[in-house]
Amino acid sequence: MLTAHFKKLLLQADINLTEKQINLIIQYVQLLVKWNKAYNLTSVRDPQEMLVKHILDSLVIGDKLQGEKFIDVGTGPGLPGIPLAILYPDKNFVLLDSLGKRITFLRQVVFQLKLENVTPVQSRVENYNGETVFDGVLSRAFASITDMITWCSHLIDEKGCFYALKGQYPLEEIKLLPENIKVSASHKLIVPQLIGERHLIELKKY
Repeated sequence: MLTAHFKKLLLQADINLTEKQINLIIQYVQLLVKWNKAYNLTSVRDPQEMLVKHILDSLVIGDKLQGEKFIDVGTGPGLPGIPLAILYPDKNFVLLDSLGKRITFLRQVVFQLKLENVTPVQSRVENYNGETVFDGVLSRAFASITDMITWCSHLIDEKGCFYALKGQYPLEEIKLLPENIKVSASHKLIVPQLIGERHLIELKKY
């Protein structure tokens, strides 16, 4: 049932996944449902709802990503990082969160799904110093774009990009951007069966 429903959603979203990728995402959702009972990882309880609000909501930004190395800050239960890592096995994703239970869950996901391109890390973002700068910083968790830029500025250079997943177009937040940060692109996202607006805002240093 879940797989059939997911395939319909993918068709509506015009996203192509292999059977293996579909199976991996279904396994991830099943793990999320199972662990959610004890760990309270998401307020979404229904697996079909998760497919829309978590999985598709993450996958629709996939074709916007430029580069090979990404960090998902405040990843929570691995969103958007895990779906994107399954979509792009040739790209690498660091999933960063300060809560131990979330990282424990993500390590289990990585182990069970054999995801070789995902590295879960427990750390506050301001304390995290990776060995390298990233091509992109992903977040759907930060309260504001300004917060995201403030806390994550050390993670990319002028070649990299901030990818902020937002609901309505954040006009007021964009007005408050520092002078060295500019919106390089914005996309209105279409997520089948999702009520409410979704936008992806791309920002760069100048």
